[in-house]
Amino acid sequence: MLLDLRTIYFIVAVSCFVLGILQLAAYATGRFERWPLWWGLSNLLVGVGSFLVALRNLVPYSVSVDGGNIVTIAGYMLMFFAVRVFAGRALNQRYFWLAIFLVSVPVALIVSDPSAVSARLLYVSVICCLCDLAVASEAVGVARREKLYSAVLLVGLYVCTAMIFAVRSILAATGEIGGPDPFGGSVVHSWMAVSAVAFIMLRGMAMVLMAAERSRNQLTELAHHDPLTGALNRGGLAQRLPALGSQPVSLLIIDIDHFKQLNDRHGHASGDDILRLFASVSRSIMGSNDLLARQGGDEFLVVLKDVSGQDAVAIAERIRLAFAAAVLHQPDLAVFPTLSIGVATRGKSGGDFEQLIKKADEALYRSKREGRNRVKAFGENQQAA
Repeated sequence: MLLDLRTIYFIVAVSCFVLGILQLAAYATGRFERWPLWWGLSNLLVGVGSFLVALRNLVPYSVSVDGGNIVTIAGYMLMFFAVRVFAGRALNQRYFWLAIFLVSVPVALIVSDPSAVSARLLYVSVICCLCDLAVASEAVGVARREKLYSAVLLVGLYVCTAMIFAVRSILAATGEIGGPDPFGGSVVHSWMAVSAVAFIMLRGMAMVLMAAERSRNQLTELAHHDPLTGALNRGGLAQRLPALGSQPVSLLIIDIDHFKQLNDRHGHASGDDILRLFASVSRSIMGSNDLLARQGGDEFLVVLKDVSGQDAVAIAERIRLAFAAAVLHQPDLAVFPTLSIGVATRGKSGGDFEQLIKKADEALYRSKREGRNRVKAFGENQQAA
């Protein structure tokens, strides 16, 4: 059965209008950034463009075909802008709107002849294909940076629509679709338009899923991290510990010496600066897979994965010395905090992590008893637990 292409274009228009209004309503709630604004406007433009094209032979040609295709191109390019904003990547709006204008001009000036339907279909299809590939590329970046599974879904959907437009371009170039009246009847063209309706709805849902997944990840991040230093909190560390299994690890328990005196003398703002400074210094020395956790107040844990006791002591010394050097550059300090560090190691035989904490804690208090500002390992020979 031959599907009526004009009716399909009307369905596309209505679908885009609904999606656009919903996305603008989401933006109006103030719970999102600016991407729903651009995404909603892009869907509204695609909806207007599809509606105008559906009016071919019913309204002036310059309005239905030229105007419809220009508005559609603007909407597709705005989709790319919306996803780029979602990804947090900058884009100069002046250049972007200039690009939309330059890309749209050929629709009216170069292929404005009503008989050149195939040429217009080819041009618009190529532009839409490139826009979809650009959106897919941005979504790949989001998936890699933020580990959003829904971004992978969006990539798949946009690659599919890019393939549809690529096939449409080939058919238009070979004259298989087009002709004086595109509504007159290509079954292939009709089915591609039907597919577009489904993909438009799915892409809109995928964007909502991306926003929801990002919000969930951000809430999880806040729940598991100390907001001041960015280090893991107790809950965040507890969540990561099962992944360690029985692999060898070394644990540093670090206490900032004279921290109470610092707060009393300079105020809590200076204390917060010192805590942030410590976290920054520690991260610069730790490995990318190691864990930094704030146990509370001025006490921190550092979990070094697959590091021997001797190497752990060396890393602890580097952190202690680097922190002391960084503190000297802090302005107007009368109290100079130092670090007392206890070290314990769990070997290949594994062992309970709570026992490892007790051993590192014992080493820490030994460091404090011997005068602070030093590193001590559990056991005289620093043997693995």
